[in-house]
Amino acid sequence: MEKNFKMLAKTLYGLEEILAQELRKLGASRVEIGTRNVTFEGDMGFLYKANLCCRTAIKILKPISSFNVFTEADVYKKVYEIPWEQYMDVDGTLSVDATVFSEKFTHSKYIALKTKDAIVDRFRDKEGRRPDVDLDHPSLRVNIHIDRNICTISLDSSGQSLHKRGYKVANTMAPINEVLAAGMIMLSGWSGQCNFLDPMCGSGTILTEAAMIACNIPPNLNREEFGFENWPDFDVELFELIENAALKKIKDFHFKIEGFDIEADIVSKAKENINSANLQEFVSVRKQDFFESKKENDQSLFIVFNPPYDERIQVDAEKLYTSIGATLKHGYPGTQAWMITSNMEALKHVGLRPSRRIKLFNGKLEGKLVKYEMYEGSRKAKKQ
Repeated sequence: MEKNFKMLAKTLYGLEEILAQELRKLGASRVEIGTRNVTFEGDMGFLYKANLCCRTAIKILKPISSFNVFTEADVYKKVYEIPWEQYMDVDGTLSVDATVFSEKFTHSKYIALKTKDAIVDRFRDKEGRRPDVDLDHPSLRVNIHIDRNICTISLDSSGQSLHKRGYKVANTMAPINEVLAAGMIMLSGWSGQCNFLDPMCGSGTILTEAAMIACNIPPNLNREEFGFENWPDFDVELFELIENAALKKIKDFHFKIEGFDIEADIVSKAKENINSANLQEFVSVRKQDFFESKKENDQSLFIVFNPPYDERIQVDAEKLYTSIGATLKHGYPGTQAWMITSNMEALKHVGLRPSRRIKLFNGKLEGKLVKYEMYEGSRKAKKQ
């Protein structure tokens, strides 16, 4: 039986607990939550499974060496000593990314350059040739992380960021990150138990992620490639076994997932992305002004959405948020409504009191995921 090893999953701020829950449910051991990351243990098959099935992971890293460093020369020497020929061929290509949190080391790009130099110099000294650098599609991605004077070297098993699911063929202005969309839905507590609406759906990311959650479809099923597929020890039979086991766990869904957008060309793009993910059976999108809509029946409904806000798209924020509050209050009784925003001032104009506020980041913008509970009748009557 293959030995377990330590791994690290990177995520977005605020999604660490959700990612830890995902990893435990998939079968990880020794799960520990950090800031924007979760560490865990598993075997190589689990590394494949985590890449395929984790909705809120950005990267899955496999640490291969850790040591103390005090100067750039230490970094070069220690990296040079790692047997890189075990991890790539001289004819392969390489890319390095670095993260530093240190008073001694302040320039991450310089640390990445020293790491790359050490790796290619080792190949040149041992084989007389050196591998090339390819930043877009390397056969090996290396991650170097320095925290004060502790340096950790990891192999990036994911390749491109895991938010790049592979289904998005049509983009709109300021689309939401797929990992953030999945995280919002999971934080809301929706898992397919009732109808779902995104009333400002844009490119359809929230709708697509919701459908994959409801049907238990692996989020990265549509990806063309993972980083580990280029590793010398890649076990294609094991990966196919993991993939087929995940596919057998897909389930049916018996409620409605619906999206609105006010612009016809945006609706078309959302439909393209939903079709690309083969989810048109579960998701419908139509041209509809949310502010002229109302709930169509008395069934339970979850609303999760990402309204435009003026840091990214120029809108009259005060008017927009006032209209959101009025529409939810008068048109959507018996609803849980969740939305993310970075405009804290505009949020005051919703005119409703949120029952939860969760700090998240949308790109580099600090935001809040807020929950509004729209009761049938008054809240006081509901409590009584």
